[in-house]
Amino acid sequence: MQDKRYPHLAASGFTLDRRRFLTGAAALGLGAGLLPGLSGRAFADGPVSGGTLRLGMSGGSTTDVLDPRTLTDWVPVNVSYQIYNGLVEIDETNQAVPELLESWESKPGAAEWIFNVRKGVTFSNGKTLDADDIIYSINLHRGETTSGIKSTLAAIADVAKVTDSQIKITLTSGNADLPFILSDYHLMVVPKDFTDWANPIGTGGYVLESFDPGVRIVTKKRDGYWKAGRAYVDAIETTVIGDTTARTNALLTGEVDVINRLDPHAIDMLKGNDAISVTRNSAGQHAVFLMNCTAAPFDDVNVRMALKYGIDRQKIIDTVLRGYGVLGNDHPIPRTSPYHADLPQRAYDPDKAAFHLKKANLSSLSVDLSVSDAAFAGAADAGVLYQAAAAKAGITVNVKREPADGYWSNVWMKAPFCASYWGGRPTVDQMLSVAYLSDASYNDSFWKRPDFDKLVIAARTELDDAKRKELYFEAQKQISDDGGAMIPMFIDYLEASASHVKGVGTHPQFDLMGQRIGEKVWLEG
Repeated sequence: MQDKRYPHLAASGFTLDRRRFLTGAAALGLGAGLLPGLSGRAFADGPVSGGTLRLGMSGGSTTDVLDPRTLTDWVPVNVSYQIYNGLVEIDETNQAVPELLESWESKPGAAEWIFNVRKGVTFSNGKTLDADDIIYSINLHRGETTSGIKSTLAAIADVAKVTDSQIKITLTSGNADLPFILSDYHLMVVPKDFTDWANPIGTGGYVLESFDPGVRIVTKKRDGYWKAGRAYVDAIETTVIGDTTARTNALLTGEVDVINRLDPHAIDMLKGNDAISVTRNSAGQHAVFLMNCTAAPFDDVNVRMALKYGIDRQKIIDTVLRGYGVLGNDHPIPRTSPYHADLPQRAYDPDKAAFHLKKANLSSLSVDLSVSDAAFAGAADAGVLYQAAAAKAGITVNVKREPADGYWSNVWMKAPFCASYWGGRPTVDQMLSVAYLSDASYNDSFWKRPDFDKLVIAARTELDDAKRKELYFEAQKQISDDGGAMIPMFIDYLEASASHVKGVGTHPQFDLMGQRIGEKVWLEG
């Protein structure tokens, strides 16, 4: 759905350098050309402070709030990272590094952990951070809560204060990945007893100035941010632009400085423009067509298998992604993970799809598939290609184009068959726990297998790496062969920025530098 509600923002002048196309750590100079109406100014040699960073983003809705428990898409996550800090950060090498928890150690068996709270940090209301704030912020996601990571934290038996600057976390069973789990973007830190989500208080580099959900959010830099070498810009304006073409045009006309979810078809057009840098990041992001395993006809595994064989994955990658992605095999762990299960690739096979329909006592099948580019760029086009491929197996896929605004509230986990996506996670356990365990809050295919749950829980405490791989391999095989998540492809993150935005890089989990771009980049010119 096109969203033309964003305001016209005046472009600032800057001199243009060589456009960079980033693929991981590699940089290739591409093309030539200038954005219209820009005056020349000299670049500084290093990071500089000042200016307003203007983000044009997909992934926002009029239903967004800045309550960490409810975060489901990138605009509220990105804005939250401007205002709040997390407990642990995942760095560019996919390692868990200190944030508000500055150090940690575990006892043998990894069931008891001591975490030290960073000293000298203040919230935007002047309060000094202490252990009580950390405990409160963790407990927001435990017990009676609607948090999306309640099930992920279910293994925490107790969070206790040791001193004002130290806490102890006790698990029901050992888990060496606990620091990675505590990096989840829901675990933003707020003052103890804080509940006023319309007026958020955090320890981040920025404070909220205005919040028009689904339209425009403005934050302003605050004094005394504790992170050295972060939060360079004076203000961040985040404009929600759901339509991919409109988002690209906003960048080209100078209305915004950075956009996410770049249409792969736009890359050729941008190659000749020195004013734009395109960043390609191959991470764990994957597209999903979700089948509700509790709703007919998707409660029959043979129907699920028929639909999985009825999709031409390679054609979607070639046509929709223009090659900026790789084949998926109906489980969420990417090839870059050491625990990836290298199962025989499920290929497009109308005959096998028809075979499974017959096993389900069906000669044909008609299903409604809800899609929106809110799910992933090109989701509607992917649905149309799926429709054509499935027809050869006697499957009618009725593509329902849904509005981008409200998609995550009104369609996701409500429509029995719909498009979705997941960003990568730093560990296999985190990915499986948040979306596939029977009691996971975000078990969006409603697939439940107690034997699968036991595999995941056993893998957490398995110290023998070979045995752990076997457990994860079997878990992925169960998802692929039985689950309701059809994962046709892993999608490269594609984003673009004006060349006066400096310090842009990639991240192993999410786009826009792990959604922390606001505190990492600076503006020149």
